[in-house]
Amino acid sequence: MMAIFEYAPAPESRDVVDIRPSYGLFVNGEFVDGSGTPFKTVNPATEETLAEVATASSDDVDRAVQAARKAFGVWSALPGAERAKYLFRIARIIQERARELAVLESLDNGKPIRESRDVDVPLVAAHFFYYAGWADKLAYAGFGEPRPLGVAGQVIPWNFPLLMLAWKIAPALACGNTVVLKPAETTPLTALAFADICRQAELPPGVVNIVTGAGETGAAVVGHPDVDKVAFTGSTEVGRIIARAVAGTGKKLTLELGGKAANIVFEDAAVDQAVEGIVNGIFFNQGHVCCAGSRLLVQESVQEEVLESLRRRLSTLRLGDPLDKNTDIGAINSAEQLAKIRSLSDLGESEGAQRWSPACELPDKGFWFPPTVFTGVAQSHSIARQEIFGPVLSVLTFRTPAEAVEKANNTPYGLSAGVWTEKGSRILWMADRLRAGVVWANTFNKFDPASPFGGYKESGYGREGGLHGLEAYLDV
Repeated sequence: MMAIFEYAPAPESRDVVDIRPSYGLFVNGEFVDGSGTPFKTVNPATEETLAEVATASSDDVDRAVQAARKAFGVWSALPGAERAKYLFRIARIIQERARELAVLESLDNGKPIRESRDVDVPLVAAHFFYYAGWADKLAYAGFGEPRPLGVAGQVIPWNFPLLMLAWKIAPALACGNTVVLKPAETTPLTALAFADICRQAELPPGVVNIVTGAGETGAAVVGHPDVDKVAFTGSTEVGRIIARAVAGTGKKLTLELGGKAANIVFEDAAVDQAVEGIVNGIFFNQGHVCCAGSRLLVQESVQEEVLESLRRRLSTLRLGDPLDKNTDIGAINSAEQLAKIRSLSDLGESEGAQRWSPACELPDKGFWFPPTVFTGVAQSHSIARQEIFGPVLSVLTFRTPAEAVEKANNTPYGLSAGVWTEKGSRILWMADRLRAGVVWANTFNKFDPASPFGGYKESGYGREGGLHGLEAYLDV
């Protein structure tokens, strides 16, 4: 009989992070008090309060925008090679402080330390290195005579707090813009640590400003008349509100919104490899991923084989303390998000889909949800149409490639898709027909700073990353 090996706890130390009792706003190179009511940010794994954080009122946002406007004259006038030096410096400091940033991200967000350490923080540094390289080459980017837009107002979500910051700030600064950034209310701590990194890098005051708060603060940033460019990553619902607010103002806008991606497995796919991709596609970061492969489309002839292998693999996942290096599934980011996941999962069951989760002991405190698979799902089911944004997979079947394309595209979203097959010609045929901004072949959730990312339809418009990501921050 095969022995079952238990993993001993392997916790990362919290001592590498010094969390202050309270944080102000970062405006014009200094931390200042906010005039709104402060809020608390909590550890979703334990529900303990981590810090009290200032709320920026519309007056505070105005001060930040004016600081960015004043700094724009100096920053945009610098030669690209000089701006690059600051970006390279920021990238190196991020690498030097990588362990601290990874622990802080996992504490504030709930994601496993392995993901923060091995995925998020290295990609953050890579984005700053990549766009530092572009700063003195903008004339060769193919956008004519490159000119910066001015002040960029940026609003980011809670699922990849530091990475989304890098996606927004790095290209903006490389192109000569200045920034007012509003991080998510539940995950402000790494953005505030980044403010400290800006000071450490001796970035000129006002080039980056960080204003914390809830939706009202974000609305003040988006609606400020002196903001020239708005970039938002988050829900489609909020994206619609922002699009309406910006319409007719002349502000440039990019939106990266929700998704309901199809992960398509053909009968000739390598099953074990595909199962790893399925698990990574939906259970990475607890499913808090806009491009998550939340719909599994598996060819009818291999459905049972794939599902059997998937259930076996899910039974090996470890759920628990995000700071434990052995943890695969961390905590759900907030009580509000947990309630949404539970509600939609219950709805899936009531509509007739069959629910399965591996045997899984949930901690007493914190916000937790087990990895969950629904079979017997119909196209009309809510769980096949609505973005759950949690560790919940809906399984549908298909017989022909044409049917797979039809089912995959039968969604209001169009952010990403995955195709698993040994035939290169089939991958290209599928990619040509899938209405998704990113199509992965025999892999999923692979990101690179040089590769553009963005969606169609209700997944937004504009691209972030790569050469295409420069266009969003240039007057072309």
